[in-house]
Amino acid sequence: MHKTKVKSQVREWAESIVIAFAIAIVIQTFLIQAFKIPSGSMIPTFNIGDRIFVNKFLYSARVPFVNWRLPILDIKEPKRGDIIVFVSPEDPKKDFVKRLIAFGGEIVEIKDGKILINGRIPEELSSKDVYYYNAGDYGREDKVIKVPPDSYFALGDNSANSRDSRYWGFIPKKNLVGKAVLIYWPLYRIKLIR
Repeated sequence: MHKTKVKSQVREWAESIVIAFAIAIVIQTFLIQAFKIPSGSMIPTFNIGDRIFVNKFLYSARVPFVNWRLPILDIKEPKRGDIIVFVSPEDPKKDFVKRLIAFGGEIVEIKDGKILINGRIPEELSSKDVYYYNAGDYGREDKVIKVPPDSYFALGDNSANSRDSRYWGFIPKKNLVGKAVLIYWPLYRIKLIR
């Protein structure tokens, strides 16, 4: 009788562990994922070593595997100024975090340290105290570029130390992973990302 009770308890523990593991995989794959900031490209927004949570479901109105749209959920389109995480256009094994600057069809220019979208400084970026340097093939001085359809243009907040759309161009919409929503580590830096 004692052996049967032990086997039953072992089976219950094993089932609980498998279920917890499956739930964790689903959450990380489709809802929330943790990332560590490896570089200074987003200073002062993020410091090297900050750990953030990224909402992977916010921009996706699809049910995984079956591709059904969920109209009852408040799924949002990315907005200018959002801090996004995406698969690198240069190396699909890497994820990058940058600020969304422009959308497909918009004209982008960096002039006198400011971002111009369709010839004007957008309101969403006007309050950011960031000087954007002219650099890379897509960010040269007097270079005016048009973002292709279903693509984004994104820049690091630390323009002097960021490899971003100025260098490698555009982010295909399909590369979007999600929106950075919270710094959770170190403890003294915990805050929502706005």
